[in-house]
Amino acid sequence: MLSQLIKKYKFDFGADRIGPDMPFTHWKLYFQKGMLALCKKKFKKFSNTSQFRPGAYAVGCSKIEIGNRVVVRPGCMFFGESDSLDTSIVIEDDVMMGSGIHIYIHNHKFDRTDTPLIDQGYYPDKSVILRKGCWIGANSIILPGVEIGENTVIGAGSIVTKSFPKGVVAAGNPARFIKRIHDTTL
Repeated sequence: MLSQLIKKYKFDFGADRIGPDMPFTHWKLYFQKGMLALCKKKFKKFSNTSQFRPGAYAVGCSKIEIGNRVVVRPGCMFFGESDSLDTSIVIEDDVMMGSGIHIYIHNHKFDRTDTPLIDQGYYPDKSVILRKGCWIGANSIILPGVEIGENTVIGAGSIVTKSFPKGVVAAGNPARFIKRIHDTTL
């Protein structure tokens, strides 16, 4: 029992991930200084003004960049583990995110009917970029290769299968263009 506990302790500190299934490191997310220290150690880039809240997951942290004033809320899951990409997920400054957002950089192959899906492997990794100031609504899913433009809004619960330019609203399953955001400050 003690040897298993020691093994888990070493795994939690050495693994390229953060999440509730990592109890020896996860508790640090409840305290600002501990959260920042852990995130700066694990992520490729993590700003002093950002937060990674308890209950969120990230796999492949060393390939993920998180900019200024970003809050990663509970239930978010970032799957950024990649052997082919130097940076798999980029979340630029001032990105707003609801709870429960999932971001994926690869997907299972399903091209063959003569081979079980579990044995077909994965399609090549494609990075995901959330540009400055965009807003991703709660429980949205962002799929491989997607780029969300600056100040673009993705409606809650959307499944984003393609990229969207800056300054638009998109929503749905699959997410589609709803409208352009107009400057009302004039």
